[in-house]
Amino acid sequence: MSGEPEGKPVLVFDSGIGGLSVLAAIRKLMPTQRLVYVADDAAFPYGNWNEDELSAHIVRLMGDLIAAHDPAAVVIACNTASTLVLPPLRAKFTIPFVGTVPAVKPAAEQTKTGVIAVLGTPATIARDYTRQLIASFAQSARVQLVAAPRLAAIAEDLLRGVAIDREIIRQEIASCFVEIDGKRTDIVVLGCTHYPFLIAEMNAVAPWPVTWLDPAPAIARRLVSILDGAIPGPGDESIALFTSGRPVPPPLAALLRSDGLTATV
Repeated sequence: MSGEPEGKPVLVFDSGIGGLSVLAAIRKLMPTQRLVYVADDAAFPYGNWNEDELSAHIVRLMGDLIAAHDPAAVVIACNTASTLVLPPLRAKFTIPFVGTVPAVKPAAEQTKTGVIAVLGTPATIARDYTRQLIASFAQSARVQLVAAPRLAAIAEDLLRGVAIDREIIRQEIASCFVEIDGKRTDIVVLGCTHYPFLIAEMNAVAPWPVTWLDPAPAIARRLVSILDGAIPGPGDESIALFTSGRPVPPPLAALLRSDGLTATV
């Protein structure tokens, strides 16, 4: 593993618990890898932050996390954070970082109708980085950019056992579904790691079937390649940390256990 001692963890970082979708994909490829999942829920949602302040906050927090856990690599399992802070993180720290960006390129390659949507937080949709991905990889497709200000919080509620309103979900995703020259949207890029947890709910209110493109498997494959494909044996237990220090509700604790994580404060 690039000379790293056996047992070093991989740190998986998100603003909340959406990054568990990425962690689950990592777990499939690296079942014995020790993982430290960090949910910066004290600062959730990142979309409400000023960009400079958010960048400084994440870089400062990451310094503390790296000092505490000495990870072999860090996965930024958050589109909003990745499109903003990967350059300063890579400039400051020597360990490898794997980011999460909207899967525009595979969507453009896989679409049958040529009409795709990118569904993300307002911050991700507004980033120049997202538009650069479209300009670079989806010039031949019709791309609908859809900002969903409430979906990430709905996913947080769902995973914490809080009742959710499908009508709000319908409203949030409605603009993804367009018909252009008789051709309909057939792929929706999930531009937030929270969204895969809502696929069943989104399918229930979608006006027609689409492929919801989850980037998590590609992120996991990238991590394996960065670690030279070597998978270390078990170290200490894998844990989940929440920066708010709030108690973990039973439904979320059960989900964490299913991912092999023990919640700590």
